[in-house]
Amino acid sequence: MSVASDPPMPEENLAEEVRQIGRSLKPRAGEVLDVVLRLTEEAGGDILEPAVGEQLGRICRIATVSVADWMAGGNPEDGLEAGWEAWELFGALAAHRAAPLYEVTKRCLRWRDGVAELVAAISRTEGCSPHARRRARSMVQMTLDATLVRMCEVYEDERRKMDAELSAQQEKLAFMATHDQLTGLPNRTLILDRADQMLSRARRNQTPVAALHLNLDNFTAVNDTLGHQAGDDLLRSIAARLDGIVRDTDALGRLGGDEFVLLVEEDSLAAGASLIADRLQEALSHGFKIAGAGELLVTASVGIAVGERVSAEQLLGDAEVATHRAKWEGKNRCVVFETGMQDLAQRHMQLEIDLRGALDRGEFFLVYQPTFDLQRMMPTGVETLIRWRCPSRGIVGPNDFVPLLEDTGMIVPVGRWVLDQACLQGAAWRAGGHPVGIAVNVSARQLDDDEFVEDVERALSASGLEPTALTLEITETALMRNADETARRLNSIKELGVRLAIDDFGTGYSSFSHLQRFPVDALKIDRTFLSQIAENPEGETLIRTLVRLGKALSIETLAEGIEQAQQLTMLREEQCDSGQGFLFARPLEVTAAELFLRDWRAEDGRRLELAAHAAGIARGTAAG
Repeated sequence: MSVASDPPMPEENLAEEVRQIGRSLKPRAGEVLDVVLRLTEEAGGDILEPAVGEQLGRICRIATVSVADWMAGGNPEDGLEAGWEAWELFGALAAHRAAPLYEVTKRCLRWRDGVAELVAAISRTEGCSPHARRRARSMVQMTLDATLVRMCEVYEDERRKMDAELSAQQEKLAFMATHDQLTGLPNRTLILDRADQMLSRARRNQTPVAALHLNLDNFTAVNDTLGHQAGDDLLRSIAARLDGIVRDTDALGRLGGDEFVLLVEEDSLAAGASLIADRLQEALSHGFKIAGAGELLVTASVGIAVGERVSAEQLLGDAEVATHRAKWEGKNRCVVFETGMQDLAQRHMQLEIDLRGALDRGEFFLVYQPTFDLQRMMPTGVETLIRWRCPSRGIVGPNDFVPLLEDTGMIVPVGRWVLDQACLQGAAWRAGGHPVGIAVNVSARQLDDDEFVEDVERALSASGLEPTALTLEITETALMRNADETARRLNSIKELGVRLAIDDFGTGYSSFSHLQRFPVDALKIDRTFLSQIAENPEGETLIRTLVRLGKALSIETLAEGIEQAQQLTMLREEQCDSGQGFLFARPLEVTAAELFLRDWRAEDGRRLELAAHAAGIARGTAAG
């Protein structure tokens, strides 16, 4: 028995009926979503998150409108393209696991069934032929077929992208876990791993290995005065410069803060680890140009640990101990680790612990060493010097604790206390009939901050000391550490009426240009020049040159460390203005200093003159 087929109809009529279906379908796109939801509920499909469900609903509406526009006479390519864009979202949702892939695929099929159901209803209502209904449904199926292919392509593309992004993120996390974020150099974790590998090779092959621990000198001052951005820029520049001079087989890393480490082995050690340290320090000796900060000069202390160790931690630890020793010995130098340094480092650590509360506990006290007019042989001032009365150590001299105050920054509050106390004492002596000036040593760390100018103003105001009676003594090295800012601050202090002296003159950056750059009133000739007179004839020539330099610049000259009559004779002959030393008086506590000033008589000066004269005659006779 045969089934009668629908009679054919003219293409024009068929196309018009399909267009009518499309026109009727478009405004009812929302009903398709209702059908999809009903079919999903009937099938027991997954319940999606509300936000994902809303997005899927929007996609259904977009796809329905697109296929309706195609039926209504639109360009098929436009319809497919619009539909693809919608279903690409489906693919992305599945790829990102916002919705399961199988559930997204089911939603696609239910969309087809929902559109087909609505097309059938419209066909019945509009009286459209079965031919028109079948063509409309075929257009829906064609859209679905193309969409499913596109959705799978998008799904695969998205998954590949996600896998690539995940891999990149994993690599980034691995890099971040093993590298310093600021400089990009290996961090402590990676350096320890590489050190372990080097130590293993050294044991296996009986080859040398070494760690060089490099710690920047006075780096904290850069952050404190120029800001952390300048400090970070400087660290990046230092890392890049060091990285440019090390061998590929060596391992350079940053341990944190201002600490770097270099691991070397085998051929790199052929010339010795100390030579490598010299090369690192030479690389740093050239200035670094930092935006907003000008050119910065940097030095570093380097500690070296050579040879086999039980662990990488021990190798790096020994190098770090040697670095602490280098800093303790004066910075900007290299020290090789030796047995026993660990004990010294522990003593220094305990020393720092004891120092931390010394100021609050009132353990510091001041002594005063008189300074003399060398022509009149009369005391004209005193230099303030700090001492530490430690409960467990007794009286501690400045050379044993001031460097640690500098390194830790404790010198700033301690220096402020010294300035306050010295001004109070100077004012008291002047009020008591002793018209002496008072000199205070200033740390480079104090000069790094504008607050120091306020400290000087406050000390003068609180004590009532005349500004001209106060002399601040600053080393040449401290002056040149950040010359522009230092000159600005010193000019502000000079405007207060305070006198300024360069301490240990002749041992640092002495030059006419430097002296003229700062508002200097006095030059203190370093004691080493006087101590060399007996053994080295050039010592006297150097002193003569320095005194004449002061005369030429109309700057007072003051000699430190006068201990012998012949030294006094030579200084008087050269017309050095002032001096101090054990020949006159040792540093004295307050009561003893006051008695010294009270009891000094012109006769005492003449007695020294006679001794100096006799020494001069003996010197001349010996020279003849």
